[in-house]
Amino acid sequence: MISDLLSNLNWGHYNYWIIIVLMMVGLYAVIARGNLIKKIVGLNIFQTSVFMLYISLGKVDGGTAPILEEGLTRPFSNPLPHVLILTAIVVGIATTALALALVLRIKAVYGTIEEDELEEADNKTEAEEAQLAADILGADDNRGGAH
Repeated sequence: MISDLLSNLNWGHYNYWIIIVLMMVGLYAVIARGNLIKKIVGLNIFQTSVFMLYISLGKVDGGTAPILEEGLTRPFSNPLPHVLILTAIVVGIATTALALALVLRIKAVYGTIEEDELEEADNKTEAEEAQLAADILGADDNRGGAH
């Protein structure tokens, strides 16, 4: 049954199948992993698949570079997606560097980069702050009633 399904698929555009697999792997890594570094890697995998998608869409079969020459009748490939992806790569590198710097800061403050441990530590801190605020308000009420 699976072999029949696979044989009936259109493998002519295999690059799109690779892009879809990379997107799903990246999305899974972001959603299912609790480690912040693994989430950043997942985002980078997803981002790379988007880059590949735009580059694939910009390529024309039989197309040449858009350089004008005498007697050239072949179609041109659109250079705009490639240029936009170069810009996106630079932005992606900067975003990844910022994310890694934030992870280093989180590790220095909390001592972990696991999402569930961070949430637990944050909830504990909030509970301690609420208890401290309640103690301060209770002490103020006691002093106000004695005067």
